[in-house]
Amino acid sequence: MHKKIEELTHLNVYPDSLCQGPSASFFLGRRDTDMEKFVGSVGDGGISGQTVGELDSKPVTIGPLNHANAQAIRSALPWTAPKVVGLATSAGLGDRLGLATPGHARAMGDHDVVPIFAQQSIREMTRTNRTADQVMDCATWGVLQEGFQKGFGSDADHLQELADIDVTVAAGFTMFTIDPGKHVRDAADSMDAAALAEAFETVDFATLATSASDLKCTYVGKTISLAGGVEIDFDESTFLRAAVKYGNAIAHVVKMYRHLVEVCDRPFELEVSVDETESPTSTAEHYFFAAELKRLGVKWVSMAPRFVGRFEKGVDYIGDLDIFRASLAEHVAVMRTVGPYKMSIHSGSDKFSVYPIVTELAEGLVHLKTAGTSYLEALRAITKIDPGLFREILDFSRGRYETDRATYHVSAELAKVPEPKDLTDDQLPALLDDFDAREVLHVTYGSVLTADGGERFRTRLVEALCRQEQTHYAALERHLSRHIEPLAR
Repeated sequence: MHKKIEELTHLNVYPDSLCQGPSASFFLGRRDTDMEKFVGSVGDGGISGQTVGELDSKPVTIGPLNHANAQAIRSALPWTAPKVVGLATSAGLGDRLGLATPGHARAMGDHDVVPIFAQQSIREMTRTNRTADQVMDCATWGVLQEGFQKGFGSDADHLQELADIDVTVAAGFTMFTIDPGKHVRDAADSMDAAALAEAFETVDFATLATSASDLKCTYVGKTISLAGGVEIDFDESTFLRAAVKYGNAIAHVVKMYRHLVEVCDRPFELEVSVDETESPTSTAEHYFFAAELKRLGVKWVSMAPRFVGRFEKGVDYIGDLDIFRASLAEHVAVMRTVGPYKMSIHSGSDKFSVYPIVTELAEGLVHLKTAGTSYLEALRAITKIDPGLFREILDFSRGRYETDRATYHVSAELAKVPEPKDLTDDQLPALLDDFDAREVLHVTYGSVLTADGGERFRTRLVEALCRQEQTHYAALERHLSRHIEPLAR
């Protein structure tokens, strides 16, 4: 059938995409003259497009990779649509260009880790001029191209407003990561007793369905015994710091969750993230946050505290690994006592030194979240495919770094990133292994992809990667498999 379809369609059909649906066979093919891809069906598959002939008395139709056809494919082939993942070990593999899913699928191999192929935050969608529908559709096409039928999830990441939920529910996302970071009061860590008492009165007790006195009575003077023999002593200071720091964040999560329940008429799962804040989440604060969510009827599948040390973008963990291990053990104790739920590792790209620790202590109750590292691997491929384009991107990124770093926790020094003119073509790939260069290239992705309407870099970047897509996929497979393998059990 493969060869006959190619003869009829004049496409190079991806062999792994050939599959059988309830009433038709489907495939994905590429026209090498312009690298455009098409979806096709043999039989009545619901694809909108052009009928190009017959095969075994069945019409052969090819159509564009548009939203309507993505919806038709998800309806006909349920494995091309995301599912809820539950407590299975999982890994989010963000795709800022819309081209990475085939490489991500290859990186999964035979490991017992569930991939989250459709993952992007509202912030990233804004910076890359993408829509929630586009994120979902690109995952569907990549899954079909690779014939990846093991199932995958989707994550509407770092949602902060009710409207964010509406948009991503409509696009078919299955996991929703609530980011109440704007409501976290980091200053609680340094407040004196008087300031804490005053700030405590500003907590949204109405949404928390309690009063200041009742909430205080629930915790103050209590010793909480956690799994593994860990104990938390809630004296008044410990309680007030937790309540002031996270009380309004909890209330915000409750509001977002209740709205999600109202507007989403299908199974979904919730993640809670407070990782993008200044100060680490203590064991007591983690317990307070989780216990209050549970009391208020919120159901969640994973939580991302702000861990000790530094989880900077696109580079390994910065900090004392022994201290991290000891702290994580206590967070896991909270997770097992209040949950179970998964420990979510945000800014998880390239944290190779912590993966074995997390896997060992959490025993599979892990969700890893990566995004920017796939963009960096696309740039690594570009150093080989089009060194001149990479030089332009590097020069532009150096000029944007001091501005674009403002919304990220990074410490790269621009002076340590060489100028393109000082490097030979053979030296370019090594930049993708350099701490400072990785962070500079990582945080400037939004500016690169939208410069001059995207024509300056994005269009050329996408064209180059599509022209030699196997080079791109190989880079992704090699690098992302290093993230997946330590999580597999």
